[in-house]
Amino acid sequence: MRYSPRVLRAFELMYEFHGRQTRKCGGAPYITHLVAVAGLAGEYGGSEEQFIAALLHDAVEDQGGHGALQRIRGEFGEAVADLVWACTDAWEHPKPAWRARKEAHLARIPGAPIDARLVLAADKLHNLQSMLRTYTHDEAYWRQFNAGREGTLWYYDAMGDALQEGWEHAILAELDSARRRFRALLEE
Repeated sequence: MRYSPRVLRAFELMYEFHGRQTRKCGGAPYITHLVAVAGLAGEYGGSEEQFIAALLHDAVEDQGGHGALQRIRGEFGEAVADLVWACTDAWEHPKPAWRARKEAHLARIPGAPIDARLVLAADKLHNLQSMLRTYTHDEAYWRQFNAGREGTLWYYDAMGDALQEGWEHAILAELDSARRRFRALLEE
């Protein structure tokens, strides 16, 4: 499979949306996360639409709400916009309370396009990989997350379970492994 030059435009738009952001885990440029998620989606057989959606999966949530989604739809079409929307837990600002927002997003997963699950799984896998690399046994570590330790653990378990419901894919085994490794790290 080969991707078309559309991915170049997706990289440009990704940079436009996120070029000035940094990651919670370690402070790396935020675009490294988006590129890693797209790489995982591609390595696990993702289509061009899934690859592009992975590059742009946080744009609506973090960089422009409904306007960002309309822009993505206009430049990349309905399929990519639907995938990005499926990855979005909120578009309004200020965002709703963290737990309610995550619960509402989890409830939408069964009705989301099945192709969105690969992008979601790649996103959660990369987040866990980042946490595995940067974790310190210091309570200050959890202050960078909206939900603290218990909420973060709940969310990754709930998302892993939701993604597995009615879907089988090789990325799920790696996601489960990362979840187990992270829990084991916390118990050390």
